Amino acid sequence: MRIPVLLSLAIAAFALLAPDLVLAAGEEMATVLEGAPQPSRLDYPMIGGVSARTVAWSMAQMHLFLAAFVLAVPLFAIATELMGVITRDDRYDNMAREFMKITMAAYSLTALVGGGLLLSLLVFYPHLMGYMVKVFRGQMLIYAALFGLESITLYVYFYSWDALRRGNRKYYHMSIGLMLNTVGLTLMFIANAWVSFMMSPAGVDATTGAVTGTIWEATRNPLWNPLNLHRFLANIAYGGAIVGGYAAYMFLAEKDPAKKAHYDWMGYTSNFIAILGFIPLPFAGYWLMAEIYAYSQQMGITAMGGILAWLFIIQAVLIGTIMLAANYYLWSGLMRTDRGAQYAKYVKYIAVVIVGGFLVWVTPHTLILTADEIQRLGGTHHKILGPLGIMPAKNTAVNLMLVFTFMSFQLFYRSSRVPVVKWAKAGNMAVIALYAVGIANIVGAGIYGYITPTVYKVGASVPQVVSTLSIIIFAVIIDVFMLRGARSEKVHWGRMTERSQYALFVLPVAFTWLMGLMGYIRSSLRTNWHVYTIMKDNSPEAYIPSIGEAGNVITAITLGFMAIMVFVFWLSRLGATKQKGTS
Repeated sequence: MRIPVLLSLAIAAFALLAPDLVLAAGEEMATVLEGAPQPSRLDYPMIGGVSARTVAWSMAQMHLFLAAFVLAVPLFAIATELMGVITRDDRYDNMAREFMKITMAAYSLTALVGGGLLLSLLVFYPHLMGYMVKVFRGQMLIYAALFGLESITLYVYFYSWDALRRGNRKYYHMSIGLMLNTVGLTLMFIANAWVSFMMSPAGVDATTGAVTGTIWEATRNPLWNPLNLHRFLANIAYGGAIVGGYAAYMFLAEKDPAKKAHYDWMGYTSNFIAILGFIPLPFAGYWLMAEIYAYSQQMGITAMGGILAWLFIIQAVLIGTIMLAANYYLWSGLMRTDRGAQYAKYVKYIAVVIVGGFLVWVTPHTLILTADEIQRLGGTHHKILGPLGIMPAKNTAVNLMLVFTFMSFQLFYRSSRVPVVKWAKAGNMAVIALYAVGIANIVGAGIYGYITPTVYKVGASVPQVVSTLSIIIFAVIIDVFMLRGARSEKVHWGRMTERSQYALFVLPVAFTWLMGLMGYIRSSLRTNWHVYTIMKDNSPEAYIPSIGEAGNVITAITLGFMAIMVFVFWLSRLGATKQKGTS
């Protein structure tokens, strides 16, 4: 296994650093590029009444949806395959292969939409593309080569599954999967460098845009690493949500109890993966926004206190929907075990916290009111609910929602196992104390955020994050030791209501709309710049789209992507039906 690991690391390093090695011939980098082009309005090609921005926007967002799915699924496919090797349970291996079957159907669509995106950018924004090619030079050729390598490793990984399934050959198969994931992640990191460079350019002159540094400097711009982490976690959550939707589709379509049990287990696993990636996602988002503020206060104010501020209320609605749907599915899962009713009595208390946190999160601080409404209200802030609109309250709400979502997972896990260790009662008391102290610390830090000066309000959120992660980590550690050798209760996979499966459909729809919304926000932070402060956008559409227009475009893209996914699910089921009939 050492050789594939070293090879994977070498691939990633070569992709990022090779362009600089090729160009390190002693030439002055400033002579490679005189400066960023400054096209006038007439330099932008116009094709009839077609909106160039909408075409490029739609192609980019659809490609991002498909690429996020195709990137994420192999990651947890190889993790599931490894779990099958460790447990010697073929169910994990079969599920991992089924994960990849969906990916194979979506991969060609990803390449097709990616080609459409490249074509639309070359046609409508030739000057921008020319500048980006000159800045990153050989890296774009390496990107194309890596895309070909990913295609080869993807097909080899999938079609060699049965041939390398047994014995030591399994490790060769997992090595191919490791290389596939390394190439996929490297592709994402390179693409993120181009996107983040447009927001926080580095390695170029701040006035003219002339190249003054290496390609590595342009790649490792201030927002590159925060964006890498945020997208990595988002892709994990998103891929889990899509696969969960597939499992729900198959669960509802199947009549065979054994098949329904398999897809119920697959849906639970996918939901677990989605929430596993989702729990740390808000913290990665905070880091990204903090770096945006550090790089440009104007971009930060535009996002959180300007024209885009109210979109974060919509974001709160979508995230609240995701949390409620995921928790409802977990609560429904308690009926799979005979001891589930013993834990179901706690659901109402968790629901109160989840719904309460959701309501706090969607409460705005400043209201958009008419002059008459302001006079009757006595100001733009509600006297009672206004304090819930600032970050100390929202940070407290989101951390409590994450803690109690983890508790929902823990209830199901506990319902299928009966501890036999002598210190089980003490272990339970330790878990209860852990929750009590952690929640008290989260609430206390939130209250401190109100009384501390503004400059320390952000710092007050750090102990909240630490408390949330501590509860999760230490509760898992205690459960691992306390439930070692526990008496297992039978889990009746497939014993789920049909309405519980619709919660799994809600997750991919809400995730997709949320990703589209955040993509619109991130791109809009550049306002009327192609490359922030260096290359101005002088096209006829050099303005931030209105919220209404953005909502229509994002909704249309989301519906289009969901239609594609349903088609992919149908193809997968059709192929399985044909294969079964033939055999």
